[in-house]
Amino acid sequence: MDNNLVKSNHSGSRVLIYSHDTMGLGHLRRCRAIANSLVEKYEDLSVLILSGSPIIGSFDFSARVDFVRIPGVIKLKNGEYTTLNLAIDIDKTISMRSSIIKHTADIFDPDVFIVDKEPTGLRGEVLDTLKMLKERGKHLVLGLRDILDSSAALEPEWKRKNVLPVLRKLYDEIWIYGLPQIYEPLNDLPLPKKVIDKITYTGYLRRSVKNISSSTERFFSKKEPYLLVTTGGGGDGEELIEWVLRAYENDPLLPYSALFVLGPFMQPELQEEFKKRCKKSKRVQAITFDVQMEDLESNAVGIVAMGGYNTFCEILSLDKKAIIIPRTSPRFEQYIRASRAQDLGLVKMLEDNGKLDYQLMAQALKEMPKQKKPSEIIVPGLLEGLENVNRLIEPRVNNKLNIRTEKNITTLKRA
Repeated sequence: MDNNLVKSNHSGSRVLIYSHDTMGLGHLRRCRAIANSLVEKYEDLSVLILSGSPIIGSFDFSARVDFVRIPGVIKLKNGEYTTLNLAIDIDKTISMRSSIIKHTADIFDPDVFIVDKEPTGLRGEVLDTLKMLKERGKHLVLGLRDILDSSAALEPEWKRKNVLPVLRKLYDEIWIYGLPQIYEPLNDLPLPKKVIDKITYTGYLRRSVKNISSSTERFFSKKEPYLLVTTGGGGDGEELIEWVLRAYENDPLLPYSALFVLGPFMQPELQEEFKKRCKKSKRVQAITFDVQMEDLESNAVGIVAMGGYNTFCEILSLDKKAIIIPRTSPRFEQYIRASRAQDLGLVKMLEDNGKLDYQLMAQALKEMPKQKKPSEIIVPGLLEGLENVNRLIEPRVNNKLNIRTEKNITTLKRA
């Protein structure tokens, strides 16, 4: 098929989103939220997501949102990457992924290309695509979560990946899906003014529940309040599950029942062990995964979680009391987010002393009913992220689209 013919027959505008997805669900769920929000706002916009997630097909997407699944890779505990399913080495996998990404972008010909978190993609796999689209005059956006890692870790990582020239020469904008009063992820990096001027803080990405089912009746014999205990993807969530489960096994006076969501990437043998232990108590239930996590969270009276970006957005959006047990490796991101949020009074952070002391966890669970809800803490612009992404993208697509309702939306430029 002639590529030029394909491009000339496009109607409406197009946004391409890249998500490398080497571990967990965070990148995919963030990109999905943005894509669904964009097509809800703009009637003739199409969004295509490039993802390496092996479970992307389990999620529902809005009309005019679709995905291309690229071969999966996974990050090992030593920091190296390996191919997820195919029996080929990582270099060939990256080469194949890079080719699929570029070819898809060539045919789809997006008006806007949003790259999630990794400025050059996994091991540089989107560089050729960025250069191609830049030559065509397309709008290139780097989308960053509120916290990437500590500055001490991020600066050498970006230097090793030669990120600064890419930020300076290729990207038109840098969107940070957070607020500077909580954290400025690039503040301590030696960035030139040309790059600093590209930064916009959008606020956090609000999540909503459209069709709430009775999650309590799905998992418990009678209607009763329950806590949701979630690890996100679950690849490194076994200590959180172990700690909370020990509290339920040893203290019969905890205020709520609990639903444990172990995560699809937790090792199968660990999943089975936790499920066996949960079956011994009428107050706890365990499942591996549910694509309607917002549904489960909405029905819960509180949430116990590791504190990844998406879970944090859901806690704020659904106004849930929360206990966050952040991981501190391989990145310090969750600890920074949880500690800043605790300072503001949005959540409670509980640090593991290495012993997984059930009494410490039980005490925190008993105090949860006294916690404030996030809505009781006033943080201007906290959950305006999706509205601001819609507004930021409008100049790039509004010449082709019928725009629905318009709101007064503000974004925060870095001072």
